[in-house]
Amino acid sequence: MGRRREFNSDGSNPYSIRAVERVCDLLDLLQEAPEGVSLMKAAEVTSLPKSSAFRYLATLEQRRYAERIPLSGDYRLGSAFLPMQAHQLDTLVRRAHPYLEELCDRFEETVALGVLEGHQVMFLELVESPRTVRVATRRGDRYPLHSSAVGKAIAATLPEHRVRAILAAEGMPRLTEHTLTRLDAYLAELGQVRALGYAVDDGEHELDERSVAASLPSSNLPAALGVSAPASRLPLDAVKDVAKPLLETAAQLVHDLGGDV
Repeated sequence: MGRRREFNSDGSNPYSIRAVERVCDLLDLLQEAPEGVSLMKAAEVTSLPKSSAFRYLATLEQRRYAERIPLSGDYRLGSAFLPMQAHQLDTLVRRAHPYLEELCDRFEETVALGVLEGHQVMFLELVESPRTVRVATRRGDRYPLHSSAVGKAIAATLPEHRVRAILAAEGMPRLTEHTLTRLDAYLAELGQVRALGYAVDDGEHELDERSVAASLPSSNLPAALGVSAPASRLPLDAVKDVAKPLLETAAQLVHDLGGDV
């Protein structure tokens, strides 16, 4: 005979863990609302204070089980629920890390691997510059598509209708005086990125920074490698010197990945 199932006097399962139940409640809620769920609604469903509900959702976001919608601030299911993509991302990070270290050793600047997740670029992996003054970036940081070199490099590989849809949803906010805020100018720049093979952020995301990025050619994932430095250490006339080894590294990484990504 099987083990007899036991219940408390109120019909609840004595083996259940309330914190786990709340996580499941949140995931069920996100699954039922693909358009997004507000923090207030999440707190209501889980019977938690808003501050506690926020911590639950922030943890799920860190693990890619949830993601925040930039314009509304609502939450939706994250990429971890796409099993094949999650496996591909893990493989990509593992294989890319040695290449990031090589580039960092070569330039002594911060090197990052970014991927398009939803409507924004998320940094999956990075190796920080060993210098005291460096570009501050963290794993999991998200950047707009229009203002970062990694974003431009990825956007140049996408169909134009998808780029237009992303920018229509996210907008093109002016982050510095150099940020491209007109769609026609941005699309024209993507044409230059395709011609050159690499993208440049010339003080468009942060005024005192400059970045160079190259997409991963023939990859099934919209991803790119980027090198970022204080503008004083990466003048415009040195961009080509960074771009060439960056393009070579991106091609080597894709070759190493084979058909895994």
